[in-house]
Amino acid sequence: MPVSPSQAGLGQDAARPIRGGSTRSLALAGIGVVVFTAAMLLAWRSADTLLLIFAGILFAVFLDGLTHYLGRVVPLGHGFRLAIVSVLLTILVLGMVGLGGATVASQAERLGQTLKQQSGTVKSWLDARGIDTRFLDFGKLKDAASQPGGGGSEDGQRNAPAAGGLPSPGTLLSGAGSVLGQASTVALAVFGAIGNVFIVVVLGLFVAADPRTYRDGLLRFVPSRHRTHAASVADDIGITLRHWLFGQLVVMAAIFVCVWLGLTLVGIDGALVLGLQAGLLCFIPTIGALVAGIIIVLASLASGLKGVIAGLCVYLLVQTLESYVLTPFVQKRALDIPPATLFAGQILLGVLFGLWGVALALSLMAVAKVLLDRLYIEDTLGEDAG
Repeated sequence: MPVSPSQAGLGQDAARPIRGGSTRSLALAGIGVVVFTAAMLLAWRSADTLLLIFAGILFAVFLDGLTHYLGRVVPLGHGFRLAIVSVLLTILVLGMVGLGGATVASQAERLGQTLKQQSGTVKSWLDARGIDTRFLDFGKLKDAASQPGGGGSEDGQRNAPAAGGLPSPGTLLSGAGSVLGQASTVALAVFGAIGNVFIVVVLGLFVAADPRTYRDGLLRFVPSRHRTHAASVADDIGITLRHWLFGQLVVMAAIFVCVWLGLTLVGIDGALVLGLQAGLLCFIPTIGALVAGIIIVLASLASGLKGVIAGLCVYLLVQTLESYVLTPFVQKRALDIPPATLFAGQILLGVLFGLWGVALALSLMAVAKVLLDRLYIEDTLGEDAG
């Protein structure tokens, strides 16, 4: 059937908005890809800062949880309950430092000397059996490099003082630089650690003071038709983190008490510090327990073979209690992830983000599990995540 010129023109005019809309959609899609790539690159570059902020949010969850539980006993407003919790925590920390700080410091000093001595014993034992242990001589290499003239014989001769004369300016500057370099390194490390703790505490206090404001502020970036569902997912993440965090604190306290009492009963020196480090390292599953066990075995070497066997038995009993009784019972409401998945996640996050990734792996996987359950399994697949 022949088409009239007017009909052909009408068809061309009708096709123009379609082509224009397609070009606009394509341009918006390209801009979206560029923005998303830039955001991912920025997140990768600032991963340490983002993980530090996440640690502050975890501390806010801890404070908010204590405030929530206190509300069941004391019928006061949120601000008053948070102030009571903050004061009680400050008194608790200062009391622990004041009452047990001297004991912990003295035991830590003796334990450090014991670990250094026993590490040398293990190294000698490995050397006697033909195992190359030169990779353990970092301290000697560092000391040798820091000695005057250690950078080479030619530099040493150039900077050596003439007989009966004053040292050359190069020698004075190199010596002062080495001293100031070591002091500045230690000072920066100390200030960095204190700064990180300060950021976590302050950020946690600000968020815990008014968590709903920050939650509602984030929800404003979600389209209005999905805002109710996003609020439900955010609430689930907060509840999951609260249950996991308080359950983990219970497990850490139990590990600390059990290791401390067990090593004290078998007569291992520094039992308080060993129990404290075992409880703290319990926050990092699998890897933390392994490091704690190595430290306990090295400290037990000073008590002979019987001490090693006794310390190893205490460690294995406590780990069995933690793996098969405490964690399954305490964390059954918060986190149900197979051990192999947890270990693989720790390795992946450790490789990507270093120590921060290892320390926060379990909490990050808890958040990821909630997101996968609610947004993919339930919403996309239409299945029950439970």
